Amino acid sequence: MSAGEAAGTGDPPPPLPPAAAAIASGYAFAGQALDLGALLWDGRCRPDAPIRIPLPVLNRHGLVAGATGTGKTKTLQLIAEQLSAQGVPVFLADVKGDLSGIARPGRRDERVLGRAGEVGQVWAATGFPAEFLALGGLGHGIPVRATITSFGPVLLAKVLQLNQTQEQSLGLIFHYADTKGLELIDLKDLRAVVAFLTSDEGRAELKDIGGLSTATAGVILRSLTAFEAQDMADFFGEPEFDTADLLRTAPDGRGVVSVLELPAVQDKPLLFSTFLMWLLADLFHDLPEIGDADKPKLVFFFDEAHLLFNDASKAFLESITQTVRLIRSKGVGVFFVTQTPKDVPSDVLAQLGNRVQHALRAFTPEDQKALRATVRTFPNSSYDLEELLTGLGTGEAVVTVLSERGAPTPVAATRLRAPESLMGPVDAAELDEAVRTSALHGRYAQAVDRESAYEKLRRTPAAGPKAATRAGPKAATGAGKPSPDEEPSLVEQVVSSGMFRSLARSVGTQLGREITRSLFGTARRRR
Repeated sequence: MSAGEAAGTGDPPPPLPPAAAAIASGYAFAGQALDLGALLWDGRCRPDAPIRIPLPVLNRHGLVAGATGTGKTKTLQLIAEQLSAQGVPVFLADVKGDLSGIARPGRRDERVLGRAGEVGQVWAATGFPAEFLALGGLGHGIPVRATITSFGPVLLAKVLQLNQTQEQSLGLIFHYADTKGLELIDLKDLRAVVAFLTSDEGRAELKDIGGLSTATAGVILRSLTAFEAQDMADFFGEPEFDTADLLRTAPDGRGVVSVLELPAVQDKPLLFSTFLMWLLADLFHDLPEIGDADKPKLVFFFDEAHLLFNDASKAFLESITQTVRLIRSKGVGVFFVTQTPKDVPSDVLAQLGNRVQHALRAFTPEDQKALRATVRTFPNSSYDLEELLTGLGTGEAVVTVLSERGAPTPVAATRLRAPESLMGPVDAAELDEAVRTSALHGRYAQAVDRESAYEKLRRTPAAGPKAATRAGPKAATGAGKPSPDEEPSLVEQVVSSGMFRSLARSVGTQLGREITRSLFGTARRRR
C-alpha cells in the first residue's frame, strides 16, 4: 500500500511501531504550535501522531516545495489560517489567483470531512481577516506601488536585466540623483536624469566619479522604454505602499492576511519576484531588532522563488542571503515556495529550518537528478525518501521542522489537514467590494504625480539640478510656488491631505543630502 492510501477501517489504530513512535515524539511540543497533519506510516494515516510546528520557530524561515498540482497552495493556505488565528499577520503572494478564498468560510463536503476524519481534525468552516493587494493596481486589489528612489538601483537592474557594468552605472545615476535632491518617483524621472547626464551640460557632473558612457546610457534608456511599453509604468509612483500595513491585526486579535494578487502579471515573473524582494528589503531595514519572541511579527510567503534567483549576480545572491539571515531577528519569517530545493541557492537553503516537501516527479533524467539532490537535503531518515517522494499523493508531504530547542525534528511523511477557509477564489464583485471598503483604499487607490526630477529638469534646463535643488522642499511637495512665508505648516498639510502619510515617507529624506541605502540599494526611510 502506498503512502497515499488510508486504511479507512474505522477501527482504533494499533500501537505505533517503535520507529514511528520515535518520529511522533519529535513533534510533541509543549508550547503553542501549528497543526500540519498526521503521520503516515506503512500506508496508514495515524491521527494519534500529529505533526506540528512550534509557533516561535516560524521566524526561522522555511521551504514549501513540490511538483505542480501536489498541493503547495493549499499548504500555504493551511499555514496562513493558523498563523492568523494565533494573531500573526501573514503575507501571501497569490500567483494563480485562488488564495482570495481565505477571507470566506470553506464549503463542507465529503472530501473535506473525509480528510479531516483521517487526520483527526475538528473541521469548522472559517473565514479570516484579509486585505487584497495588486501590483500597480493591475487587478482587483489595493494598488501596491514603489518609487524608483526607494526601489533602488540593484533591484531595478535585476528587473531591467542589466549586466554588471550597466548595473554599476545605474548605481552611479542613483547616487547623483540622491545627492542633488532629484527625487526619482517614476520611470520618466529616471529617464530625465539619464538624459541630462549624457547631455552637453550634464556630462561633466559625473566626470570625477567615472562618468556615464553614451552606450551604457543608451542601453538603460532602451530598457526603460521597453519596460514601460509592457505597461510597467504603473508599478512605480506614489502613493508608495507602506510595508508597515502588512503588520496589522484585526479587532478580534487575529492577524490580517495580506493577499497580493499576481495573475495579471503572470507573464512578467521577473517583475513580481523582484517586487516581492523589495517588500522584504523594506521590512528588513525598517523593523527594529527583537530577537527570539513567542511568535513572529509577520510570516512572508515568497511564491515562485526560483525566479528571483535565476541569472542573479553573486552580489545579488549575497544580499538575499544576508537579508534572510538577519531578518529573523526582527521577527519576520520567510517561506520560499518553489518546485525543488535545488531552485534555491545552498547559502539561502541553509537558512530555511522548516521544510514541507510535496511529491516530486521523476520522468526524465533531469527529474531523477533533482530527486536525488532533494533527498540529500534532508536529515537521515528511516524512510526510503526517493520512493516516498515519488509516491506521495496530493495534500501529502515530507515534513521536518525545528523543535522548540532549535534542533531538526525527525523526517515525517504527513497527510496534511484541510484548510477551513474557501479553497478557491471569491467572486470578483465580492472582491471589489472588499477593496472599496478597505481602510487602505483612501490612502492608496488614487495615483499621485507630484513634482520630482522630471519636472525640475524641465523647468530649469539652463541651470540644471543646482537650480532645482535651490527650489527646496516646497517644490518637492508639488504645492506650487508661493513665497516661503506662505508655506503651509505640517499640521495644515496633514489636515488638507488624506494621503499625506504615504507621501511624507517619500519626501522624508531631505533634499540635497544623500539617501542612505540598504543591502539592496533600497532607500532607507523613517516612519
